[in-house]
Amino acid sequence: MKTKPIMHGYYVFSPATRLFHWNLVICIFLLFFTGLYIGNPFFIGSSGVEPTYAVNNLLSMENIRYVHFLAGYILMASLILRLYGFITHKGDRLFPKFWTRGYWDGLIDTQLHYMFLRTKHKPYLRNSLARTGYASVYGMILLEGVTGFAMYAMIRPNGAGAQMINPVNHWLVDEYMVHVIHHYVAWMIMLFVIVHVYMVFRADVMEKGGETSGMISGRKFYEEEPVDHRDLGE
Repeated sequence: MKTKPIMHGYYVFSPATRLFHWNLVICIFLLFFTGLYIGNPFFIGSSGVEPTYAVNNLLSMENIRYVHFLAGYILMASLILRLYGFITHKGDRLFPKFWTRGYWDGLIDTQLHYMFLRTKHKPYLRNSLARTGYASVYGMILLEGVTGFAMYAMIRPNGAGAQMINPVNHWLVDEYMVHVIHHYVAWMIMLFVIVHVYMVFRADVMEKGGETSGMISGRKFYEEEPVDHRDLGE
């Protein structure tokens, strides 16, 4: 009779990071779909409804823009939670350590597994590939914030906000290029979300470590001690 493996719990994610994560989920979806609407409102064309009729509708451009900007402000403000977790809890600092051999060994280990050249990878609190992906998405979120505020500030080109952030429009060539970057980075973030959700459920099914529930309880479970357990300071 096969015995059930004994799983050991590790407290990885602080309440601040978990709260930030779920706020991030809501904000990304609001920002992505309202952004698509702002760029190409479906009151034009095939629906046969003129944009002017949308003024009296819940989907008026004014309402959609308000939701988009509000979600952007909330997302940027919630980064304070992520920064707080980063400072106060070691489990919230699982970012890539490019300067260590362990990072590169882990990267090869997980890639060989995902390419079906290795039956399983070593246990990690967060493997090197995931660490790199999360660091990349934070960079993309910050880029979206900068380009978003650069466009938003130009609503009042003589305002103080425009004076402060307008140089971004010049550093990134011009305002049109800022729009293009904002648009395509949004799609890259959405692509990351799709891959992220797949990998989380895949890990839950194959490794049974509570990857999904970990972002609610803060705990992940392992049969063997994770290679990077020292990152928790335990």
